[in-house]
Amino acid sequence: MYTAFAYQVASTINIKEIKQQSKWLLLFQDSDELYYSSAPNKFIYIFHYGMVSFFNLTKNEIDEALAYIKPFCANYISEQISEEVQVNVVANTLKVEFDKIILPSISEEMIRLVMLNASQSVALNLYSEITEQLLTETNQHTLYLEKKGRLDISGYKLKRFIGKVLNIKNKISENLYIFDSPDIVWEDEQLNKLNSDLKATFDLKDRYKLIRDRVDIIKENLELFKDIMDHKESSRLEWIIIILIVIEVIDVFITRLFF
Repeated sequence: MYTAFAYQVASTINIKEIKQQSKWLLLFQDSDELYYSSAPNKFIYIFHYGMVSFFNLTKNEIDEALAYIKPFCANYISEQISEEVQVNVVANTLKVEFDKIILPSISEEMIRLVMLNASQSVALNLYSEITEQLLTETNQHTLYLEKKGRLDISGYKLKRFIGKVLNIKNKISENLYIFDSPDIVWEDEQLNKLNSDLKATFDLKDRYKLIRDRVDIIKENLELFKDIMDHKESSRLEWIIIILIVIEVIDVFITRLFF
């Protein structure tokens, strides 16, 4: 039995610099990913959005690899979110089960798909936690609005909150490609089946939809908050203008009365 581990180790990883200095055998690359073989039947998969996945590496080998990657990371995470996947090899068998994956052989492309989907699963865990926290915070403001009839957040803080939500939304769109598949799967029926089964077993599409739905709910609430804030600001300006007009009228009246 073999084990694949996927870790969220940073907010981003500098793929270009790792590629220039890496000591491992490069098997696949693009602008967002690097897929290496560190030894026979041992693989390392690095993603620019802070994910690293390992297959068939010992704990010491993983620690050494993480120490090597750390200088290329932005906002390195010491307590990583991780996922573990068990992989068995049985001749002429391809099956994805709840607790393990059975492959007909140690194929670098099949292993790559396992590591890719495990990494996407960990990323979904991270974004699920983030969006849940944002939704909880948004709900606190809506509850206050319901009870008090006004918002408990300033315009400056609201703008920062909106910016935070938009950044998360952009990161989700950039880093999660749940509905995309590597080009190689379209050329091989086995790989296509494995990829589809992995997505289904990890429940990637439904979890991704839940996260997007949360973001949409948060955005809808923030748009309402912004409209309320704009109306409040507009009303304040109207009152300022009215007061200035009244002062000017009084000033004109006094001038004509006494001068």
